[in-house]
Amino acid sequence: MTLYAPLEKHPAPPLRRGQSLHVAQWCARQGWPVHPLAPGRKTPARNCAACHSPNHAADNCSCPAEGRWCHGFHAATLDPALINAWWGTHPGFGVGVACGPAGLVVIDIDAHATPVPDRNRLLPGIAIDPRVDLTGLETGYDTLALLAALRHAPHPAEDASTLRVRTPSGGLHVWYRLEPGQTFQCSTGSSTTRALAWQVDVRAHGGYIVAPGTRTSDGIYTPVGECREPAPLPAWLAQDLTRTGHAPTPVQANLPPPTAPVPPRARQAVIQAGGGHSSAERLLRTLLAEVEACASTPQGAGFTAKLNRAAYTAGGLVAGGYLSVHDAETQLAAAAHHARPGQERRSNKIIVSGLSRGATRPFYLQERV
Repeated sequence: MTLYAPLEKHPAPPLRRGQSLHVAQWCARQGWPVHPLAPGRKTPARNCAACHSPNHAADNCSCPAEGRWCHGFHAATLDPALINAWWGTHPGFGVGVACGPAGLVVIDIDAHATPVPDRNRLLPGIAIDPRVDLTGLETGYDTLALLAALRHAPHPAEDASTLRVRTPSGGLHVWYRLEPGQTFQCSTGSSTTRALAWQVDVRAHGGYIVAPGTRTSDGIYTPVGECREPAPLPAWLAQDLTRTGHAPTPVQANLPPPTAPVPPRARQAVIQAGGGHSSAERLLRTLLAEVEACASTPQGAGFTAKLNRAAYTAGGLVAGGYLSVHDAETQLAAAAHHARPGQERRSNKIIVSGLSRGATRPFYLQERV
């Protein structure tokens, strides 16, 4: 018996000709840009032959500019003429919604039959007391219920005030609307870096969600209850998404660098904290200082190795519970920008790689922050 029973699965009704066009038009009327999904699948439909090449980037493809679907959510549109042409000609297409341009965050609750990981991986960044009985925990319904209980909040799966969509696999998509200025990024519940909960994915900026009414070979994505509009994202979920690193840093958001040098964020944080005397702070501060020192040597300073070492160490501190993903990324990005302004893309790759590898080797220091 599970801690939280997922919604009952029902067989999919036959897909009527023209239904996908109706779904795409309905989504566009809500202000949600749409793009075609391959017939019977939940993956984007390909167009030009070059789409089959792994090196074919969206910004080098002429298809979207010429009114052809290509590269999934990059081609998403609200244009009625394109929507009529795409789904009118190919009624078997499913419908994907580009979450970022639509201003949406969708909590994707999975119900896969997979082994349950160690309790310290169920809710990233939250230590679950050994006295908590987790007997029966099996799916993302359970881990999200546990997180909601810790926040004294209702389970999103039971939130009848917002659009909820049952998936063919027995999962649930819970749709929420963002306020102006809010931005969150995608994640998968199994990630060792950015994740909300085990078996709970987040569909947001940089991703898409399957629209309600779309049918795949496994079944139809069926709305639950009466509500057909996303409610505002609850404050507690927004706080947990920020805590778990879903809010983009300036590097991830591709913001232009400052026009004048500013003190690194890591140094500011130490000053504001009154000196930062914990073992974790001292360790990370030492490594960030080595990265920042590369500013005085344009070449040959070992910048890549030093930033990689700092990111790897920060990943271990995150996994050990001493640091949040957001703070780690922010401090690393600030130090890298101080040392190598204008090389944000290169620095971000090093940071992401180092954090990911470091997260597999948690640090456990004698002094907890």
